[in-house]
Amino acid sequence: MAEGPRNGNGRDDDTTRLRDLEERLSKVTSKPEASGPMAGYDKGHIAWRMVTEIVAGILMGCGLGYGLDYLFGTKPFLMILFIFLGFAAGIKTMMRTASELDTKPGNAPETDERD
Repeated sequence: MAEGPRNGNGRDDDTTRLRDLEERLSKVTSKPEASGPMAGYDKGHIAWRMVTEIVAGILMGCGLGYGLDYLFGTKPFLMILFIFLGFAAGIKTMMRTASELDTKPGNAPETDERD
């Protein structure tokens, strides 16, 4: 059966046992290392970043197209064209973000540093 309620007599013993257990567990378990440039972020933050990139591209394309339509008097044509261009730019930016997830930090492939 279970023991009766304690009055705090063994509290110090319990804390030392818990600290010893934490030390043993920390030695056994490995700490996660951030190997990629985005390894420190969780997946929710990256997903929201990608959604924001697509929406920003669409809104910028819509605004730019509407402004050009207003200047040239071709009301829906350029706005629709630039919405699709903004969507394509948002997808391209999102794909670049997705490709950064698996890369290792270091020099960019285009750079060639010679000593």
